[in-house]
Amino acid sequence: MDTSLPVWLDPELATLTRDRFSDPAWIFERKLDGERCLAFADGGGVRLMTRNDHDITGTFPEIAEALTAQRRGDDFVVDGEIVAFDHDETRFELLQRRLGVINPSKALLAEVPAYYFMFDVLWASGRDVRPLPLLERKPILRGLLSFDGPLRYTEHRDTEGEAYYREACADGWEGLIAKRADSPYRAGRTKDWLKFKCESGQEFVIGGFTDPQRSRIGFGALLLGYYDAGGRLVYAGKVGTGFTNQMLRSLRDRLAAIERPASAFGAGPLPRSLAGVHWVEPQLVGEVGFSEWTDAGELRHPRFQGLRDDKDPSEVMREMPSSAGPGS
Repeated sequence: MDTSLPVWLDPELATLTRDRFSDPAWIFERKLDGERCLAFADGGGVRLMTRNDHDITGTFPEIAEALTAQRRGDDFVVDGEIVAFDHDETRFELLQRRLGVINPSKALLAEVPAYYFMFDVLWASGRDVRPLPLLERKPILRGLLSFDGPLRYTEHRDTEGEAYYREACADGWEGLIAKRADSPYRAGRTKDWLKFKCESGQEFVIGGFTDPQRSRIGFGALLLGYYDAGGRLVYAGKVGTGFTNQMLRSLRDRLAAIERPASAFGAGPLPRSLAGVHWVEPQLVGEVGFSEWTDAGELRHPRFQGLRDDKDPSEVMREMPSSAGPGS
């Protein structure tokens, strides 16, 4: 029997789908707009880790302290999402103020309180529970902790995915995650977990920026891209909205430090005019919401939502909705 808590376990990732369905073999959870987090707890304390194995314990000390206080002697690994709320909606843009800040001040903790919504458990009481069906893992998670303060349990609904999706979009949620009820926890991207998004959005690699115009500070727009199957960085358009003045200044400083003389884009038509364009090493990843893809393969009505330090640029590919429901 397994007894030692693993140092790391790869998370399960959802696949984007255009299908919307109701099925008794599936459950449906709210899709939260935050930072994915695996929490590892043992006798040595609690570690909060992003989906790409970066330690964020010092960024969210209130969550680590709450998990430590709730721990009842058993080792565990739980999976969830750290979020910040703007009224009743989770907003990654708001959470962005906490990301990268180690040992946040009391003022920042009060201004942007964070909550950890847990939806799965991978390890409990010296045992790897990933092979168990999801609906057997849920009661194990429920029994590990008392969910109060910054610790929350992610509720789900059975069967009625389509009605829940309509409610979610009407309430301004990002969407739903559909999960096969009898599925084990599998590392990597699977079709056991599906994303029903209310609006389009994904991560993009930042490959350049333009000079600011008129009264704009920092920069004008970011040049975005994603990697294709051949490893080429494909140009996907520009985003110039969604930035605060503080973000324009701080991001310009980060971009200036990684400028390069030539473009890293290897595919896709670049802007017609390259006047005032600065190329950068493809090291930064941004979350961008948009209305749709154009026929030319660029983003329509993009809006910048924040940097993603929890995603490796090389993993950023264009998310293509698939037919992945129960009938496919």
